[in-house]
Amino acid sequence: MKKILITGGAGFLGSHLCDRFIEENYKVIAIDNLSTGSVKNIEHLNKKSNFEFYEHDVTKFIHVVGNLDYILHFASPASPIDYLKMPIQTMKVGSLGTLNCLGLAKEKKARILIASTSEVYGDPLVHPQTEEYWGNVNPIGPRGVYDEAKRFQEALTMAYRNYHQLETRIVRIFNTFGPRMRLNDGRVLPAFIGQALKGKPLTAFGDGNQTRSFTYVDDLIEGIFRLLHSEYANPVNIGNPQEVTINEFAQEILQLTRSSSSITYQTLPIDDPKQRKPDISLAKKLLDWQPQFSRAQGLKITIESFKPELIPKK
Repeated sequence: MKKILITGGAGFLGSHLCDRFIEENYKVIAIDNLSTGSVKNIEHLNKKSNFEFYEHDVTKFIHVVGNLDYILHFASPASPIDYLKMPIQTMKVGSLGTLNCLGLAKEKKARILIASTSEVYGDPLVHPQTEEYWGNVNPIGPRGVYDEAKRFQEALTMAYRNYHQLETRIVRIFNTFGPRMRLNDGRVLPAFIGQALKGKPLTAFGDGNQTRSFTYVDDLIEGIFRLLHSEYANPVNIGNPQEVTINEFAQEILQLTRSSSSITYQTLPIDDPKQRKPDISLAKKLLDWQPQFSRAQGLKITIESFKPELIPKK
């Protein structure tokens, strides 16, 4: 039985990764400091003989007994509301946390995949974004604590690969959604769904003409699984290239929730990307991967998963 360590294992993406690798009959060790994750996301796995969970901060030394085949480094605050509240911790998990994970991978001779992000492209001047694009990031802006932590993480990972010949993989994740997202995490999708289900106005920023590309979580997990087991070391975009404006997206949410809520507008945050769309040519070629879920399919599942939290039982 192969053994895998998943950092951030109680988070949104981390918990779905735990599910997938349990299904694939791996021995899964999940660690999380629970700053943004929740044990509720993994409590259904507690009775599994091939699952272990430890509350631990990856910025501190990581010890794993015995052999280890793979590491997935997914620990990090991921939404603006979180990393603006925890700026230093966000930079520490991207630097010290990544250093600890890479050191463990070197010790165990394990293959490591790190979770990078489309935010390394910043407010892009190239559209759609390819892996060759270096990005347009403001290092001293409020979003810099997350963007630069991820850019440093990528650089450190490649340094370990080049200097220590470590087996590394890098996934650049575009906006992902699905069950287990936190309704109050500040990102547009859970915010819109929560507001619509409560009958409150949907809060858009700027003029609502900025674009995003949303990927359903099952598609992302499949892409990560394939990338981990591939032989490609450079970054790979995993996302859904179906682009939509925030205004169009708000109308979709209103229609799917059958809400009569209005849309209100607030000032666009500093350095908020105006466009976001992945070029997934590389993932198609290398991994034979492309999204299988339409945005509407994923939204219907996600909306249903949120309803128990928002709609009182009769």
